Amino acid sequence: MNTAEIRELFPILKQEVNGHPLVYLDSAATSQKPIQVIEALKHYYEWDNANVHRGVHTLGSRATDAYEGARAKVAKFIGAAGEQEIIFTRGTTTAINLVASSYARSVLKEGDEIVITPMEHHSNLIPWQQAAKATGATLKYIPLQPDGSIALADVESTITDRTKIVSVVYISNVLGVVNPVKEIAKIAHKHGAKMVVDGAQSTPHMKVDVQDLDCDFYALSGHKMCAPTGIGALYGKKALLEEMEPVEFGGEMIDHVDLYNSTWKELPWKFEGGTPIIAGAVGLGAAIDFLQEVGIENVYQHDVQLTQYALDRMTQLEDLTVYGPMTNRAGLVTFNLGDVHPHDVATVLDAEGIAIRAGHHCCQPLMRWLEVSSTARASFYLYNTEQDIDRLVMALQKTKEYFGHAIG
Repeated sequence: MNTAEIRELFPILKQEVNGHPLVYLDSAATSQKPIQVIEALKHYYEWDNANVHRGVHTLGSRATDAYEGARAKVAKFIGAAGEQEIIFTRGTTTAINLVASSYARSVLKEGDEIVITPMEHHSNLIPWQQAAKATGATLKYIPLQPDGSIALADVESTITDRTKIVSVVYISNVLGVVNPVKEIAKIAHKHGAKMVVDGAQSTPHMKVDVQDLDCDFYALSGHKMCAPTGIGALYGKKALLEEMEPVEFGGEMIDHVDLYNSTWKELPWKFEGGTPIIAGAVGLGAAIDFLQEVGIENVYQHDVQLTQYALDRMTQLEDLTVYGPMTNRAGLVTFNLGDVHPHDVATVLDAEGIAIRAGHHCCQPLMRWLEVSSTARASFYLYNTEQDIDRLVMALQKTKEYFGHAIG
């Protein structure tokens, strides 16, 4: 499918906003949904809606097949060794919190180290802050290069034999940089540490093989990869997941319960207490089918080319500052326009029918490293075109003219 054919599958893109055709450049926050995903949700609720696992009636069996079928699709999509290694969660945030609450707090002690980077999303920073406070471990940061990238020499000098956990974002939601997580995992394992990867931005845009990366845990969110909100997954190596204790208790996750003691189901269900996010999983499965039909390699190539086109066009604008490296980045451009506040930039662009994101992007420590309070961000996906970028540049020029007193 070419981009024009892909766009036809996204009903939301056919509308006008403020009298202009919608240009949606906020996919790093959440992607739009193709008709295949919308129809899958509709079909589930109209035909298969039932609780899973326990029911023996036909609807319950169909719902269970759809739910577990989605788990199998996730496992195959990211290269897991088996379906038992896939835990459904509400998203990346919940997945990382599960690792930090269950695994980390059980192995960390005073004097141990947790290593992350200053570019982490709050979802991959605050859980480790809390784990460090609860256990007496030390939180350490791999320093960034001037362009926001990571040098492996700095990784080598930061990780020590006291390091127990290394957690790094695969693609930064601000800088767009693609981090060398496979190489970082090798260094972590050399020191006996476990490697956690925040895959919220990478999974929608590039081929992921968790076994090739040799990460110990990998977290993803469905809503950034054409699936519904409220569904995501945690991949964990089976041996590690088997050692971990659940953090939510109740129905679905139990094996045997008596008045004073209980035992848990086997993987993956011991981590999925309560009625699971069944419809979300169905939608995630449909989204994976869609991305595989398009070809995830094609998505990556499209995003890289579009990002380079955006960089080439946007850097021609005077007084526009781009953050992050100019190469080895995918899917987004984060910027500021002179002294105009990013919220004002976003407001003018919205009046032109262009949706971008403005603020600290849940990366306040990174904003301080960049020496700004906030930034504007245009992020791209498989349905965006060069014409979208041209509209963005024209609107930014109009913003410059409107706020001319604040530029320069």
